[in-house]
Amino acid sequence: MVEGESSVGSASPSYRCHRYPVEVISHCVWLYFRFPLSFREVEELMLERGVIVSYETIRRWCLKFGQQYANSLRRRRPRPGDKWHLDEVFVKINGEQKYLWRAVDQDGMVLDILVQNRRDKTAARRFFRRLVKTTRTVPRVVVTDKLRPYGAAHREVMPSVEHRSHKGLNNRAENSHQPTRQRERAMKGFRSAGGAQRFLSTFSGISPHFRPRRHLMTAPDYRTEMQHRFTTWEQATGTAGLSTTA
Repeated sequence: MVEGESSVGSASPSYRCHRYPVEVISHCVWLYFRFPLSFREVEELMLERGVIVSYETIRRWCLKFGQQYANSLRRRRPRPGDKWHLDEVFVKINGEQKYLWRAVDQDGMVLDILVQNRRDKTAARRFFRRLVKTTRTVPRVVVTDKLRPYGAAHREVMPSVEHRSHKGLNNRAENSHQPTRQRERAMKGFRSAGGAQRFLSTFSGISPHFRPRRHLMTAPDYRTEMQHRFTTWEQATGTAGLSTTA
């Protein structure tokens, strides 16, 4: 079992001793986690804009600032809904089968994601407890598939919460795995469980922020919503009020 960092730091990102402007750093991190791009492809996109930066430098920026940005965005999110959808899928990591546990609310907001070795009662219980600790709340309803460990963990961790177990009711959680699967293919798989947890913890905090439910919006409403989300991104990265140089 591999767990990512569950604590959310309160400090703003520090860019001391970085010779590149803040806008360039945050833009590279945004490109990498928002789109299915490699570090080399981000390097090429920046070169087209006249910014010479190596893919290795971009990789270090993503490692250093990605999780901070994701945590800052999470702090700015509205309170999660009261209906949680949980699901798990298998992932191949360095030739070994692992399980990717994910929870979303009824609006599709990712609550947490966890890479574990198993999908038994112990793993389900660990994920339930982690969810309660991370969100600092309990839902009204939990929706899962028919995997038996969910029921056992539910009775131990949150027995007062309604539990609905039905394959067809859990499409919300199953659909939320699609961006991860797309990214996994682009990366040609994850190399380690720890690396997968670190990447997905950051990815699940940044990518969904720029994926509003577009099919429910008109084009003007979508553009307005995206402007709001870019403003939040600037606040989270410390680039608010700065001119774009990237």
